[in-house]
Amino acid sequence: VEVHVLQGESEMALYNKTLGKFQLVGIPPAPRGMPQIEVTFDIDANGIINVSAKDLGTGNEQQIKIEGGSGLKPDEVEQMIKDAEAHADEARRLRELADAKNQAESLAYATEKSLKDHGDKLDEAEASTIEGRVMELKQALEGDDLGEIKAKTEALQEASQKLAEAVYAQAAEAQQASAGGGNGAPDSDDEVIEDAEVVDEEAKTS
Repeated sequence: VEVHVLQGESEMALYNKTLGKFQLVGIPPAPRGMPQIEVTFDIDANGIINVSAKDLGTGNEQQIKIEGGSGLKPDEVEQMIKDAEAHADEARRLRELADAKNQAESLAYATEKSLKDHGDKLDEAEASTIEGRVMELKQALEGDDLGEIKAKTEALQEASQKLAEAVYAQAAEAQQASAGGGNGAPDSDDEVIEDAEVVDEEAKTS
């Protein structure tokens, strides 16, 4: 995992200045979205920036020390702010596109995994429709048409509702079966104790 440290006012790295980069290594292969990386920034009294990244799963940690700050003069900082304002609309568009692509990629991955694990709960036509929508979304992701990506994402979400219902139904059945296993009749010892308590109570009142 590469950690890229930047300085600037823009939402997009493209319009900011790179201060440093480093690699967080030793992370074992894991499903998409599973690794959790904690990144911390610390600036001391001398203006030295310490950046560390830690994989919360393995405890592996790497860090970088950036001395001398950005080295930017006041007029350079002011120019960066002006540039960020001038490119604000473009930065927002790129950010929205990046977010849409991330959402679409995650949806396609999760749907394919669920289809592999639970596709046998659907009929052939439903499974084929979902597979087709996944392929259409992947094709849209090859380009940068935000509207197309959003439309294909919504189409896959709609088509995969049957798959989600099948997964939840299976989970509900398993939960009911587990709960039903613990609802047996009380054992004989409990019955004897209850009878004894009743006898004792009658003896006290007689």
